[in-house]
Amino acid sequence: MADGQHQVAYETKKGRAARQATVQINPTDLQCLAEALYFEARGEGVQGQQAVAEVILNRVDHPRFPKTVCGVVNQRGQFTYNKSARIREKGTYARVQKVAMAALAGAPRTLTNGATYFHTRAVRPSWSKRFERTTRIGSHIFYRSDRRLASN
Repeated sequence: MADGQHQVAYETKKGRAARQATVQINPTDLQCLAEALYFEARGEGVQGQQAVAEVILNRVDHPRFPKTVCGVVNQRGQFTYNKSARIREKGTYARVQKVAMAALAGAPRTLTNGATYFHTRAVRPSWSKRFERTTRIGSHIFYRSDRRLASN
């Protein structure tokens, strides 16, 4: 495949009909998202990992955040895991990589109600008071900011 792109088939179902689409996934985006899921949510179930992936992709789509997956994951002060840490659990990484592929292929984002922030229950960051809490999945609490941007 050209440019190191990954081709992923993703099936969606509506009623009895199934649709299969083929999507090109940038390998750099896949690596950034999979690493973020590994370090931020590897102890969560699949739904918790999908929810963290939603937050990252919601940020990519939001005007206040970088426009790429790697830009969001590497944004200063946002994701605080050690970027030079080693992935030691290969099986776990393979599982989060599948979640990342599905998310990048267009899996529905229905778990977090548009969240662009999350934290674990072990902490209570000051910013959590400014945002609307949308849900809790596993050990993570999810939030969104409903501030309107100025329009001309």
